[in-house]
Amino acid sequence: MNQSFQRRDVLRVAAAGAAVLCGAARAQGWPTKPVTMIVPFPAGGGTDAFARPLSGQFTKVAGQTLVIDNRGGAGGTLGASIAAKAPADGYTLFMGAVHHAIAPSVYPKLDYDIEKDFVPLMLLANVPQVVVINPKRVQANTIQEFIALVKRNPGKFNYGSAGSGTSHHLAGELFKLQTGTFITHIPYRGAGPALSDLISGNVDLMFDGLGSSSQHIKSGRIKALMVAGAKRNPAFPDVPCAAEVGLPDYTVTTWYGLWAPKNTPAEAQARAVDDMKKALATDELKTIWAQNGSEIPTLTMAAYGGFVNSEIKRWATVVKASGAKLE
Repeated sequence: MNQSFQRRDVLRVAAAGAAVLCGAARAQGWPTKPVTMIVPFPAGGGTDAFARPLSGQFTKVAGQTLVIDNRGGAGGTLGASIAAKAPADGYTLFMGAVHHAIAPSVYPKLDYDIEKDFVPLMLLANVPQVVVINPKRVQANTIQEFIALVKRNPGKFNYGSAGSGTSHHLAGELFKLQTGTFITHIPYRGAGPALSDLISGNVDLMFDGLGSSSQHIKSGRIKALMVAGAKRNPAFPDVPCAAEVGLPDYTVTTWYGLWAPKNTPAEAQARAVDDMKKALATDELKTIWAQNGSEIPTLTMAAYGGFVNSEIKRWATVVKASGAKLE
């Protein structure tokens, strides 16, 4: 009997010791210092609308600061190039967007490959594009009135974008293609600067993601005429969708995703995904995502990589059909 109890005690001690060692190993694992997340657009754009709150919650979950490093320029490709060349030690992450699935079809000489030079980690947000106007510059209350106005005045109106080759740009070109209109494209170094000029009246409209436009639509500084896709967005139930107004094939979303440089340690990849999932599961981020017109996505790792690959192929077709060129 005594031998039996001794044996049980030994097993309990061994199990407890293993648990302590496991916890210590996790505590000593990634991250042991602040993590930098490169955001390839200037502050104030749609990417920032998700990146900033995500940073705060990640810091609480992981116990280390997630530093946002805005590196805008060249439609998001400059920041992607910097991230691709960053040390693959797990302490640099890259928050890219749909723009990076479009870029291979628009930029002929990229010095990185989004599929070969990065490890896909997870989809972070997915929001519909919205057609927004400056109501002081564009006299239209509905998308139908706007299309009629533009057709009567070809070339008179212009739209700002986050840069050539971005979803903002291609959304505009696709809209022109499907409505038989002509609107002049004005590229910026990010959605933030373009949106600022739209609000101030330096450009007439944007094909923007709801993430960056939502607060300004609610304040009345800009007016939403239509959301892309087959259904209205819960965040703006009064704004009609493209399918309702006779544009059933006008489906454009701005999605944001997370990558790590190629050869990033597997432990860091797994922990980054796990901690990001925990951050996205908080009530704070669920509320912010809903306000910005996005649900909480579930695609991670290989499934997310497959999604990116399908988006690259999809946008290559759109680029070819629209004839979009770098400006």
